[in-house]
Amino acid sequence: MGTLSVVATPIGNLGDITLRALTALKECDSIACEDTRVTAKLLARYDIKKPLLIFHAQSSPQAGDRILKLLAEDQHIVLVTDAGTPGISDPGSELVRMARERLGTDVRIEAIPGPAAITAAISIAGISGNDFVFLGFLPHKKGRQTLFAEIAEMTRTVVFYESPHRIEKTLASLAEVLEENRTVQIFRELTKIHESFIEGTPEEVAAYYAAHPTQVRGEFVVIVRP
Repeated sequence: MGTLSVVATPIGNLGDITLRALTALKECDSIACEDTRVTAKLLARYDIKKPLLIFHAQSSPQAGDRILKLLAEDQHIVLVTDAGTPGISDPGSELVRMARERLGTDVRIEAIPGPAAITAAISIAGISGNDFVFLGFLPHKKGRQTLFAEIAEMTRTVVFYESPHRIEKTLASLAEVLEENRTVQIFRELTKIHESFIEGTPEEVAAYYAAHPTQVRGEFVVIVRP
C-alpha cells in the first residue's frame, strides 16, 4: 500500500530536524509541501533531491487528487509544512482527511513528530501544559472580536499564533477586554537568531511593541494566562 508520512520540520533552526524525518525525506518518492522555495532550502541543507508537489490552503482540488493518485499507486509521499508539524494550523489536515476518506485501508498514514511552535513555547513559558486551550491562528475578521471576549472569560490558559501584520491590533484588543491582573506572554521567532520573550499585563505588552516597532517582525506565539 501507499504511505503518507506526516513529517514535522524545523520552525527556524534547520538543525532541529530529526533523524527519522531525514530518513523519510531521503527514502520517499515525492514530497508534498506548501512552498517549494522553503522546502528546497531544507532539502539543500541535507543534500536531498526529491520531486516536490505543491499542496497549500489555496491549492485546487486537483492538487490533492494528484497526491492521492500517487498514494493509490503504492508510492511513499512525505507531507511537510513550511515550518513545524503539518496539520497544526495549516492545510495538512485536509490532505490526511482526504486520504483516510478516499483510500481507507489502502494507505498507511504515519506521524513522524518533531518541532511545533506551540510545544516549544509552552516548554519555556513556566506554565503547566496539562490544561490549556489552543486556538491556532485567530480569524482575520469575522468573529474576531467575539473570540477576544470569549478569551477574557476563559479560566484556562489560552495559546494562539499571530502574524506580524496583526500582532499590535491583537494586543490592543486584549488590553481592552482582559482584566488588568491578567498576564500575557509573547514568544517571537522561536529557535531563530532573534528569538525574544516578553511578559506583562496586556497594557504593558502592548506598550512595549508600540515603543519597539523593530520587534514587530516574524512569527508570534501568544499565551494568555488565567
